[in-house]
Amino acid sequence: MMTSLPIIAVTLGDPAGIGPEIIVKALSSPTVYEVCKPLVIGDKHIIAQALTICNLLLNVHSITRPSEGLYKLGTIDLIDLHNVNLSQLRMGVVQAVCGKAAYEYIEQAVALALAGEVNAIATTPINKESLKAANIKSLGHTEILEILTGVQDPLTMFEVSGMRVFFLSRHVSLRQACDLVTKERVLKYIIRCLDALKRLGITKGTLAVAGLNPHSGEHGLFGDEEVKQIAPAVQIAKSMGYNVAGPIGADSVFHQALQGQYSAVLSLYHDQGHIATKTLDFEKTISITNDLPFLRTSVDHGTAFDIAGKGIASAVSMQQAILIAARYAHHF
Repeated sequence: MMTSLPIIAVTLGDPAGIGPEIIVKALSSPTVYEVCKPLVIGDKHIIAQALTICNLLLNVHSITRPSEGLYKLGTIDLIDLHNVNLSQLRMGVVQAVCGKAAYEYIEQAVALALAGEVNAIATTPINKESLKAANIKSLGHTEILEILTGVQDPLTMFEVSGMRVFFLSRHVSLRQACDLVTKERVLKYIIRCLDALKRLGITKGTLAVAGLNPHSGEHGLFGDEEVKQIAPAVQIAKSMGYNVAGPIGADSVFHQALQGQYSAVLSLYHDQGHIATKTLDFEKTISITNDLPFLRTSVDHGTAFDIAGKGIASAVSMQQAILIAARYAHHF
């Protein structure tokens, strides 16, 4: 277990989006420096512009290795990749140069994490269209991280106000998501989720598996997935010694988890868990990517091109992503 504050690499995201602004705002908070050593991976000119846009007076300290950082309030430590021509940057616009730059920030952060020079990564938004314009084949953070680490199908977890939510499926149609609710897949994910919680240091409590149908199908009256797929998977997991319960109606299980009855919930499809967490607190819902060789957290919003460059973007989610990365980093 680490004895000093963890170094958290913070990637700049798409330079034409709000990433630079929410970073400089988050790093103006003393709370961040009380729990970690934030290190920005980005472009010095973009950070300088963001400081001007947000009317903040912070020093920028360019370094080449994480060990050279000052990590003190009032100074932004930065590994400058110098990969954006500020005179050609157009805020809030899809640009190939920004997609390429955003990818390179992630690539550098991952290299540092794999080398053990940073303890975790907190990412800011990237834009799929910008990545596509730059001929980047992987158009999302998770897909990029899969390729850079060689890890297949990393496990996503959301955390907000102490409630944790995993997802049985992510970006597939609702029809496909229902088809993925099989005994084998549910069992596999129960085990993966509990292993992920253990890795984060959460060893007590019960994982709840949400139901798929209204009221968990009422014993097969309207939908038999609970009877034929979900309940059998839960029973097998219990027989293997895993602390799991379910299926539990999705209209109540998230509230119960928020009250502390469950350590986490396995949501059966994308929107089921997203609606529950984001309705509770959109800005403080943070995404945590498990199963990687390092910890990665992320804001759960986009590049917000419509307000980029105006200095009005909220940094609550960015700050929360850094704080959660710092909280869990010592378990990796």
